[in-house]
Amino acid sequence: MPNPFTYRIGVHKNQNVIFILFEKDSNLIQEVKNISGSTWSQSKKVWYVLDTESNRSLFNLEPQSASLPSEEGMKHLQKFSYWLKSKRYSENTIKTYTDALKSFLIFFNTKDITAITNEDVVYYNNAYILKNNLSHSYQNQVVNAIKLYFKTIQNVSLELDKIHRPKREKVLPNVLSKEEIKKILDAHGNIKHKTMLSLIYSCGLRRSELLHLKPSDIDSKRNLVLIKQAKGKKDRIVPLSPKILEHLRAYYLAYKPAKWLFEGHNKGEQYSEQSLQSVLKQALKKARINKPVTLHWLRHSYATHLLESGTDLRYIQELLGHNSSKTTEIYTHVSTQNLQKIKSPFDDLY
Repeated sequence: MPNPFTYRIGVHKNQNVIFILFEKDSNLIQEVKNISGSTWSQSKKVWYVLDTESNRSLFNLEPQSASLPSEEGMKHLQKFSYWLKSKRYSENTIKTYTDALKSFLIFFNTKDITAITNEDVVYYNNAYILKNNLSHSYQNQVVNAIKLYFKTIQNVSLELDKIHRPKREKVLPNVLSKEEIKKILDAHGNIKHKTMLSLIYSCGLRRSELLHLKPSDIDSKRNLVLIKQAKGKKDRIVPLSPKILEHLRAYYLAYKPAKWLFEGHNKGEQYSEQSLQSVLKQALKKARINKPVTLHWLRHSYATHLLESGTDLRYIQELLGHNSSKTTEIYTHVSTQNLQKIKSPFDDLY
């Protein structure tokens, strides 16, 4: 005999629920009433219970969640992506914003998008982001994406300023000593691998900045590197160490890159991020450094070592391409130059 009930997962009154659907029948209504926690929705004209593991088990439902937004949500997600591209946002920003919005629309895949309110955003923060212990930065990305989406695609201004944003975590950058840096840079005998890591540290480059360099970006006469259209669509120049220039010349003669300064196995093919990470991983293993070092640690170390050698913070800001001096000031908290001069009161006890 077929089951007279069908079930649909949804959201109602800012709660995840299971809607119970059936033909109108007094006996079936009584049966639903006997289910613990069952409630009649006057607005939707349907019975429902909270979407819990026990209720899913009771109705023999799979413990799964939606993997895509609704059909309407998919269309709006595509429109949002097109808008970001037309405004020439970077590929990374487009992916970050569309992924964040996609997560939000999946969560409300049964709700009419035009009916979404500030309360829904607050509920999403609590029922999804906080529940799954997702990061502060991700929460901010979602709020930014939602705000931009509703302003541009829906032409609706949610009062997102009233939504509590998490306080930015005060995490200090990871810095290596000059001795550790030297071990990493000397670990590779391969001139290509050695030059890539050396250029990142000696110029304070981001990973993507290194991979987008072209041979013409190296000004050997003025000892400069031109970094084009980096983060924030900005060009900048950084000084090039004469010692790095020697590495670059030896590398260029050995590999003769065609388009990109650092290329993959095929001529004209850009070196991949995964391969660059692998180069660092191999260097750490050879240098017997067990710290969870990333490529960005080399950039942090460059900035900190400049500060410790007396370079003015304003110049460091320019060299790193930071918009705000506050971003650069974080390196004052990891510089040990002045801290090491402080005498502990413990020393006076003995």
